[in-house]
Amino acid sequence: MMKTERIIVHEVGPRDGLQVEKTIVPLEQKIAWIDGIMNSGIDIIQLGSFVNPNAVPQMADTDELFAHYSIAANRPAQVVLSGLVLNEKGLDRGMACGVEMFCMGVSASETHSQKNTRMTTSEALGRIIPMAKAAQSAGKKVQVSVQSAFGCGFEGAIPGEKVLGIVKEYLAGGIYNISLADTAGHAHPVQVEELFNSIKELDSRVELTCHFHNTYGLGLANSYAALRVGVTSFESAFGGLGGCPFTKVPAGNVCTEDLVHSLQRMGYRRDIALESLLDTARDVQEFFDRELPGAILKSGSIAEFNKGRVQTS
Repeated sequence: MMKTERIIVHEVGPRDGLQVEKTIVPLEQKIAWIDGIMNSGIDIIQLGSFVNPNAVPQMADTDELFAHYSIAANRPAQVVLSGLVLNEKGLDRGMACGVEMFCMGVSASETHSQKNTRMTTSEALGRIIPMAKAAQSAGKKVQVSVQSAFGCGFEGAIPGEKVLGIVKEYLAGGIYNISLADTAGHAHPVQVEELFNSIKELDSRVELTCHFHNTYGLGLANSYAALRVGVTSFESAFGGLGGCPFTKVPAGNVCTEDLVHSLQRMGYRRDIALESLLDTARDVQEFFDRELPGAILKSGSIAEFNKGRVQTS
């Protein structure tokens, strides 16, 4: 087993998983799914994003979700609630309704940045860093990201130097929790190892997170590559749902059940209740009335398979 700190699993299904879905999920249904994820033992859950509901209708109830969980009696104490913000207005909304961890970032792709925020990368960076500092000053956890860090559906390859330049700006601002997001799903394992290793060389205080999309089938392979080089936090979505509505080929995230199953097979995070995650994914699958891409949702856990073999041998 590789030596590493405790692995953190950050469920982004309620936000990234649902934001491209055309069928609006009622608030009560979202709460039921989130409760299921909470009860599994997942560490962080991203309830939503503070964006214009006209642009992303699925996120119109984000404030209500946070308000609900700020007073929910059945919420596990260890779960951290995160929210994505793109601008100062979103930050103000998040502060008002109880966000515990603010996620914010900029895209290394100028085209994606314009489509997503109507700002250049430099303009977005000039706003995100003061926002992150303000949230930190208010006692909030903050994670900053570089989106399209491994490639862009519009521009193709993104120079590693540009990604590292953004990371250096974050570090100079005193922000050390940094995520690399493979928004377009272009990453491959060698690239993942090289880029994360380069970031680790910049500052030993950096805390690394990865966010992979499974556009070309390499999501879990990239997650393993990140684990090998010391990444300790992994973002994923129930059932493998998701995709950025402002990228060229929106595709699902690494599936939470598949990620947790893989980690458990390697000896990590056996405290997470995989069956609880699968129950939620089955409910999501039934709601949308289509087969979801998660592998373990189809095959079942290999631990259960082996248990069955022992019982029948």
